[in-house]
Amino acid sequence: MTTPTGSPVASGRPLSRVDGPLKVTGRATYTADHHADNLVFATLVDATIARGTVDSIETTAALQQTDVLEVITDFTGVTLPFDPKQVQSYGQPIAVILAATSEAALHGASLVTVRYTEAPQQTNLHDAAAPAEPNTRTPDYSRGDPEGALAAAAVVSDLHYDIARNHHNPIELSATVAQWNGDRLTVHDKTQGVPQSQASLARAFGIPVENVRVICPFVGGAFGNALKVWPHELLTAFAARRIGHPVKLVLTRKQLYHVVGFRPASSQRLAIGADRTGTITSIINESSIESSRYEHYLEQTALYARFMYDSPNMRSTARLVPLDINPPAPMRGPGTVTGAYAMECAMDDLAHQLGVDPIDLRLRNEPAVDQSEGLPFSTRRVTECFRRGADAFDWSRRNQVPGVTREGHLLIGYGTAAAAYHTLTADSSAVAQANADGTFEVRSATLDMGPGTYTSMTQVAADALGVPMSRVRFALGDSDFPPAPLHGGSMTMASVGSAVHTAGNMLRDRFIRTSILDPRSPLNGVRTDQVDVVDGRMFATDDPTRGETYQDLLRRRGWNALDSQQDWDAGDAAERYSMWAYGAVFAEVAVDELLGTVRVRRMHACYDSGRIINPKLAHSQAIGGMVGGIGMALLESTHLDYRDGKIVNANLADYLVPVNADIPALDAEFLPAEDMIADPLGVKGLAEVVIVGVPAAVANAVFNATGKRVTELPITLDTLL
Repeated sequence: MTTPTGSPVASGRPLSRVDGPLKVTGRATYTADHHADNLVFATLVDATIARGTVDSIETTAALQQTDVLEVITDFTGVTLPFDPKQVQSYGQPIAVILAATSEAALHGASLVTVRYTEAPQQTNLHDAAAPAEPNTRTPDYSRGDPEGALAAAAVVSDLHYDIARNHHNPIELSATVAQWNGDRLTVHDKTQGVPQSQASLARAFGIPVENVRVICPFVGGAFGNALKVWPHELLTAFAARRIGHPVKLVLTRKQLYHVVGFRPASSQRLAIGADRTGTITSIINESSIESSRYEHYLEQTALYARFMYDSPNMRSTARLVPLDINPPAPMRGPGTVTGAYAMECAMDDLAHQLGVDPIDLRLRNEPAVDQSEGLPFSTRRVTECFRRGADAFDWSRRNQVPGVTREGHLLIGYGTAAAAYHTLTADSSAVAQANADGTFEVRSATLDMGPGTYTSMTQVAADALGVPMSRVRFALGDSDFPPAPLHGGSMTMASVGSAVHTAGNMLRDRFIRTSILDPRSPLNGVRTDQVDVVDGRMFATDDPTRGETYQDLLRRRGWNALDSQQDWDAGDAAERYSMWAYGAVFAEVAVDELLGTVRVRRMHACYDSGRIINPKLAHSQAIGGMVGGIGMALLESTHLDYRDGKIVNANLADYLVPVNADIPALDAEFLPAEDMIADPLGVKGLAEVVIVGVPAAVANAVFNATGKRVTELPITLDTLL
């Protein structure tokens, strides 16, 4: 990463969030905080069957209530992903209540009576009658003769792994505030992609994309469930146009389970064969995940097993099971955390059968290239992650014989797992602007749902411009800003950061070129490569007394500001290299022999995630990923009543997530690294990889503690008694 010589380097420093004071003082405005004059409140009436036809909607009782203004049952004029009269999942919106208060809207919704004609439905992934379809995003893959090699293998692990449906449950509920001004629509929305939401809204209403503005300065957690526009967002805008007033809709916690997406339930077969030395000879991975019948969600569960370990023979298939449910959605580590759970548990099972250390088995089968794509790795330091992580965790204390290490009635176990996640990049844009008052503003239509985008982008911009961070303001969350990709897939730093880096560099260079060509400048005639910038002052390298500030130039020219908008092209690196972030995760658990309860005592992980722009934020991301992974391993499970598709634990009392008492000592370290093939900053994705190996590491630790190989997540006490 190039920086002006001698400039203060902000990147790499463990700085606190620049938006922290706004959040801790309550001055950060989230979507539901937005107010508008003559605001009307909306709520949804949800279907109470999984499949069928709406015969009638009785609204009289609702309309008789004080403050209820209208009940909308006809959605002509907006394109929805389903026919509102044809119910295709429990909780599907079928009417919108508009009222003067949110309380009146909710009460009004409870008074609406809907009559249906029910149709045969299917909501259970594991029902044998549910038909499977190919996952077109992950076509079937094979190399060598995996079946023959598995049959001939000296040692085989061949197990089935099931993961329950998980829901995101961010603290901020999904919310939308929509207002029309003629044929122009302004939407304050909880989203992970303002340009993408802008385009979706324009399509739904058949208006030019430039007539839509989407604003989202703060996101109170999302984890993937705000990566697309859901029906409630479209209906809020539709209701606003219908009633002629701004409309606010905030989903209830219960509706969050039925109206937006979730991590789909999955089932996998993972078979590995090896010779007596531990050399893998065959891998077979067959996966199926639940999906909506009317809108497929294509999750790539199969990629991890295809490339992670060296094997001449490999086959993988991925199938969707269309059900009468609302569409699933990405959830932290989408697809990869699912595939890695089966693969990493299978590696642990194989190591146990071979009588070798699980780390040694992985290192023996470290690939030289990505066999699935025939590509070299941009970087791959899994071996170093395991060695450094094992030393820090004190892995040598692990007893290889399961079920023998105890403290009284507690069985103690150690587990480990590798982690990997695609390093994704996408074309991005940013504008950097220098103002006459000495401040700088950098803008891009990206978002910050928690990783610290405001802060890390400010660091990158300050370095590129050669100015202190205190003088830089990074603005995001507005579709009027230069376009950016979706805020997901761990691509923001690599993509938007590269655009910010480029825009800052180009603005700095524009100042330098303007200065050396200006007869009135002290730098007139100096070559561009002989000018440095420190604290916003340009000076000659061989004569630091000869120089001027950015402000000096702006004042002399009579300019209020100077800017540079730049596009960063992700290029074709992903076609020439296999680009992933990696990690090694370690867990210690204590299992109560009498009660079957599992407690994670401590976790440590070591990651190869390229250049770390802000170690403090990166560590926070790693801890958050571990917490989510612990939840996935031990607590989180969505329970459906398969008679009608209703989620029976659609609340934070019954859907269990980790709380302080569940979280032990967690720590993470990062290898000093950079991946200059991936992007000019040398960064890799981080937010996804930090959850990927966690469920498997916990499950492997449970086996080491008890000798019981539990292959269903979450691991509940009844499976261990």
